[in-house]
Order: sequence, then C-alpha cells, then structure tokens
Amino acid sequence: MGPSVRGSRRSVVTIGVYDGVHRGHRKVIERTVELARERGARSVAVTFEPHPDEVVRPGTRRARLTTLKRRAELLAELGIDDVEVVEFTLDLSRTSPDDFAQGVLSERLGAAVVVVGADFTFGHHAAGDVETLRTLGDKYDFEVEVVPLLDGVSSSSARELIVAGDVEGAAAELGRPHRVEGVVVRGYQRGRQLGFPTANVETPQQTAIPADGVYAGWLECVPVANLPAPYEGERWPAAISVGTNPTFEGVPRIVEAYALDRDDLELYGVHVAVEFAARLRGNTRFESIEALIDQIHADVDAARRITS
Repeated sequence: MGPSVRGSRRSVVTIGVYDGVHRGHRKVIERTVELARERGARSVAVTFEPHPDEVVRPGTRRARLTTLKRRAELLAELGIDDVEVVEFTLDLSRTSPDDFAQGVLSERLGAAVVVVGADFTFGHHAAGDVETLRTLGDKYDFEVEVVPLLDGVSSSSARELIVAGDVEGAAAELGRPHRVEGVVVRGYQRGRQLGFPTANVETPQQTAIPADGVYAGWLECVPVANLPAPYEGERWPAAISVGTNPTFEGVPRIVEAYALDRDDLELYGVHVAVEFAARLRGNTRFESIEALIDQIHADVDAARRITS
C-alpha cells in the first residue's frame, strides 16, 4: 500500500477486487461516494492485486476483465477520491478480521463508514463476514453499510459470457462494452495485403478475450503513464477478428482490429483499446482468398451498421 490517506478528514471506505467494475460494483461505489459527500469525507476504494484467489489457491489463473490501470480509471470516473491498491500476499491472507479492521480500516484509512456488498468476506480463511465487520466497527469506531447484490450480476458471469463470445450479454452486466487493451505489434500484414490493414494488439497475460470469431466494435488510442498518445481522443468504428485465422496456417491466437475506412493510421508501438459491441460470426476457413475478401467486405458493412 502507498502512504496513508488519513488526514484531517475521515474516510468512507469500500473494499473489493472490483474486476470489471460491473453494475453491481457500481451500486456499492456510488453509495460510498454519496456517503462521503454527505459527510465531507474522502471516498476510498481498497482493491487487491493480484486477485486473492491466485494467492490462496496456487495455480488459479483468472481472466481479467480490466487492467489495474483501467479499474482505477473506472473507479475514479464514479467519483472515488482515492484508490488504494493492496498487494495481496500470503501474509495478508493470514491476517485476522480484527487485525485488518484495526490496522487498515481504522488506523490507516481512518474509516468513518465502510460500505460493502452483501456477500463481503475478509480475513484468514474468509472468516469475517458483514456481521463480523459490524461488530468490529463498534470496536474501532466505524459504521458499516451493506448494499444488496444485483441478481445474476458478477465478475464470474461476465467472464463466462465473454469466453462464450456473448459480448452483448457481457456489456449488459458490465454496463458498457467489454474492452481489451495492449500495444500494437507487427503481424503478418495479411490484412494490409487484402486491403484491410489491421492493428494487431498484444494483450497482457490473463486478459479476458472473447471467443474466436469476428466482432463489431471500436478501436481507440489511449495514453499510458500520462504521456500523450498519437491520435489521442480519436475512436474509430472497427471490425475485429479474434483467433488464429484458419485460412492461414501457423498463426498464433491474436486480437486484430480494422478501423473502418482508415488505411492511413500508423499505430505500431501505440497502446490501444479494443471494445466489443457484437459478435458477427465464428471463424471460418475459406477455400480462396477471393471468398475471404468477399466475407470481409460483408463483415465491414455489418460492423458499420452496428456502430453507426
């Protein structure tokens, strides 16, 4: 954790992994911000990296709905003043609920109120729940507010929808299109040879990537480390391919996006975001390059209709 955020004002604190910052998360965050403003306090979101499951269950590899940077951006957009990223370690996993409430919530963050979802657990072996938290709040002088869950909305269900290629269903849970980020790298340049130059996006490991197929969506350049980005602020409708491109053998699984009607973009080395609006079709092996080009034209037309 970074330096303490406690100062002359006490804090309204919420705690969670918040991967995806989905609609259920937003209810908790919005209530945190609301209470902080009512009390003239700082709103603080405590989140964890890596995912706790990866530490307490070695070998677990959860696909990430958002990068840590994107998670912090989404929390800030909802009005959170401070995002406290806690490195989740084995030692932390062994912390008792009492020690966490005293050391982190009371002493470090100066919590006046702690806002959590109804399924919140904490401490060694998840021994603490919302009732434990209320008891510890009485002991360490903070209130607890519990926000009801949204039925059927969770990070796990959003991941399942994305893996299945149902990006529209995932968007309904997230409250926005699913997005992956990465750096544009040189590919085989087959798209350029076919007349549809694509940005080949090298995504971080464990990114939640939709099922193989062709999608409609958007391509956007995003700044990194507060540095200016080429084409910053521009967002283009796009046709997106995910997979190995079965017409060409020996191609690794990639995400590539064609910004509709743009063959003048120089994006190598640029950090970009790809957002998925709808799945157009699965991947197909074409018997000829001409048949492939005809299908790409149809995909582009469909992507244009969906994103217009």
